[in-house]
Amino acid sequence: MKLYYCPWACSLAAHIILHEAGEPFESESVDLRTKITASGADFNAITPKSYVPALRLDDQELVTENIAVLDYLAQVYPRFGVPGALGRTRLLEALAYISTEIHKSFKPFWHQGNDSQKAAAGAYITARLRYLGETMKGDYLFGDAPSAADFYVFVMTKWAERFGVELPAPIAALRDRLAARPAVAATLAAEGLV
Repeated sequence: MKLYYCPWACSLAAHIILHEAGEPFESESVDLRTKITASGADFNAITPKSYVPALRLDDQELVTENIAVLDYLAQVYPRFGVPGALGRTRLLEALAYISTEIHKSFKPFWHQGNDSQKAAAGAYITARLRYLGETMKGDYLFGDAPSAADFYVFVMTKWAERFGVELPAPIAALRDRLAARPAVAATLAAEGLV
């Protein structure tokens, strides 16, 4: 597998899972402004969507869209899924919530919103993160081990830190537990985020 990522992007979640899995993979950073990869390739030729993550499978199939990439990785590495008859459904439910309610709400911070827009977005994000904190089933969202959704939340906590958005205590504690994991530290270092 080969992951195309951009530092600070949501592709960090997939990058962490690949490091956590401990199996060989390739990765290549993408400059999302120029659409050129670290090796000089035209990222538009790799995916016409022109954003990350993009995961090239060994059979050359390409998986895009963060929810799809994280779901795929949870299927390949089941320890990042959620157990039980509704496990995959619950994971997709969490990934969709994080994507549509939290991730997209950072737009004013990334795209020059005014102070009022940023304040409203920050309050909205904090409230949505609070919900996740209140529904955690243990040290992680679904129990005693991190799922793909936990790593996506971790990315949101990094964004919150960057932009001064308040983290509810349970989510800050989740961030700290994840940050202490060697694979998370290795991924942050690989992306130049430490």
